[in-house]
Amino acid sequence: MTRRTDTHPDLADPRIGAPFFSTWRVGTPLRQRQTVEAIAETWERRPWPAADLLGYHVYTGDDTSTLLHYSQWTSEQAYESFVKAHRQERVDEIDTAVPGIERVGLGRYRRYRSGPADRGGRVPGCIVIVDVEFEGPDPDRQRAWVDAVFEALQNEPAPHPGGIAAHFHLSTDGTRVLNYAEWESARAHIEALAAPGDGIGSANAYWERVQTWPGLKSSTVSRYEHALGLVPE
Repeated sequence: MTRRTDTHPDLADPRIGAPFFSTWRVGTPLRQRQTVEAIAETWERRPWPAADLLGYHVYTGDDTSTLLHYSQWTSEQAYESFVKAHRQERVDEIDTAVPGIERVGLGRYRRYRSGPADRGGRVPGCIVIVDVEFEGPDPDRQRAWVDAVFEALQNEPAPHPGGIAAHFHLSTDGTRVLNYAEWESARAHIEALAAPGDGIGSANAYWERVQTWPGLKSSTVSRYEHALGLVPE
């Protein structure tokens, strides 16, 4: 069966072979809450669809209009089997409860690097998604850019204490990097952005290299709050 959990997911679980991220636009804070509840009720009424799905988590955007979805699959093949057998009936029930949801798209990723390994007992109060797009597919560039970010983090003279962990994912098409960053609170992240420098990090050569990487097309930052976790019994 399916049960709810308030526990944040472990993004570094080695069993995860295919982490997927997607965004829905629902329009208002009320529709955010209604959609989260519709997802929960739809899934709880049904058996857990597959042993290859380790967890499914939903987050409300601080823009009061969007939802972020993160699902942990052991493989893409397991996800495709779910789509064929179980997905549509869930989509139909959710759309009946909350008509007019805009599904922006599904991103297929592989986790590349995380740090630090231990949250130190802290529970994230805010999830920050940094979505980076490059000009064309280049897996080597994806990895090199993430490595440069870690080098900048390791040489950061004044890291904000509100940052907990960062989990960098590479899109399977070679064009994007998604950083799922765990923060103590939205306020802590806002304070870090307000510090000297362009974004998170000091105004130094390490961060300038990250921000001016050849082929870097765009970078967007969005804040979310964990709203629903679904796991097997």
